[in-house]
Amino acid sequence: MKKPKALVLFSGGLDSLLTVKILQKQGIQVECVNFITPFSKETKPPFGLKLHKVRVGKEYFDMIMNPKHGYGSEINPCVDCKIYMLKKAKSLAKKINADFIATGEVLGQRPFSQRKNLLLRIEKEAGLKNKILRPLSAKLLKETEPEKQGLIKREKLSDIQGRSRKKQLKLAKEFGIKNIPSPGGGCLLTDPEFAKRVRDVLKNKETINWETAEVLKLGRHFRFQGTKIVVGRNEEENKKLFGLGKKLGAFILETKDYPGPVALVFLKSKNKSVLKKAAQLTASYSDAPKTKETDVNIEKGRKKEIIKVKPLTRKQRQKLMI
Repeated sequence: MKKPKALVLFSGGLDSLLTVKILQKQGIQVECVNFITPFSKETKPPFGLKLHKVRVGKEYFDMIMNPKHGYGSEINPCVDCKIYMLKKAKSLAKKINADFIATGEVLGQRPFSQRKNLLLRIEKEAGLKNKILRPLSAKLLKETEPEKQGLIKREKLSDIQGRSRKKQLKLAKEFGIKNIPSPGGGCLLTDPEFAKRVRDVLKNKETINWETAEVLKLGRHFRFQGTKIVVGRNEEENKKLFGLGKKLGAFILETKDYPGPVALVFLKSKNKSVLKKAAQLTASYSDAPKTKETDVNIEKGRKKEIIKVKPLTRKQRQKLMI
């Protein structure tokens, strides 16, 4: 007989690794899916298995900006994000002829999205009611369709709940998993400092997409007269910001005669007072003398100019920082 096939939502964390191992132990053929977002790191295929990489699109960013079920402790729309991923996984499972979908979710591990009532609501809204297998907590949840169909034996699944990792670590030892991934989800939207930047974007009714999300991860962020100014912190960030500035049509600033940062100003049209302030910020983070005026290059497209400004003091910079 043909082996049953499962599609596992794979994050790269220990829970999803254990989910794969539990399924394999019962003779299930496993393929994995990982969702590529600007807010999390890409992961490698587990145990040499086939890993489908799905890059998120506009629908995902729209959800980030206006989640139906709100945000968690920071700016993380975990419930809506899980629904989005399960809907995409549902389509992929059909395409690869998977018999069911499994996740590494643990009941009660995350207070916002892994309570029993929310797990049930998520699968219902994703059009997968009673069809999601969660092997690590299966014995604490209602029997799923894959179990009823005899595709997997319920008695060989687990009853893990809460935030303790003792049972997971014990299972990892039994499966011979030596390199234990860190417990954190790794999503930047749960990071308090990064969340400040996203809230600022939402407050000012700006757009989040792949490029603007990349900008959020780089540099020091300021706002003056409602305009976003981003100043690089090192050579690597400067290169990335320069490229993103070109793509996004931003004003790009650099000190003319001294080593310093690349700065981006997100203006649709020229505003002298904003550009002057951005130039002062650029100069203040450069090697230019802090008490004298210095030349700063400004370019947008083919237009270039040089303005002479005096760097801002530390106190003045702090007042503008997001």
